[in-house]
Amino acid sequence: MSAPPFHLAFPVTDIEATRRFFVDTLGCRVGRSAPRWIDFDFCGHQISAHLIDGTLARAETNPVDGDNVPVRHFGLILEWSAWHALAERLRTRGTRFLIEPHIRFRGEVGEQATMFLCDPSGNALEFKSFQDPARVFAT
Repeated sequence: MSAPPFHLAFPVTDIEATRRFFVDTLGCRVGRSAPRWIDFDFCGHQISAHLIDGTLARAETNPVDGDNVPVRHFGLILEWSAWHALAERLRTRGTRFLIEPHIRFRGEVGEQATMFLCDPSGNALEFKSFQDPARVFAT
């Protein structure tokens, strides 16, 4: 059984900068939109950027394997080669990473490739991958 797509709505402070980031940087397709919101196809999931008046508070962080990981974040678990291709594309574009692409929990059950970046409004996104997808929920 395949998992149903999820929906996530999140705040942004600049709708056009958000559109450019998700389309040009991440390669998302645009769905429906209006002057104050825009839907993106995020690898088959629907994410909706909603314009707010004001600023977003910076996310608190927790230490995870030597990194200060933003507590409030979202992202995708990609196939191993797709994660590496995205990391290379982002590096080539000169993307500023919040946490550089690297392997976390090396040699442990939860070993994973991970990277964090922010959208133009400061929302943190994590892209991760497991060499063995069966290990995603391994303890």
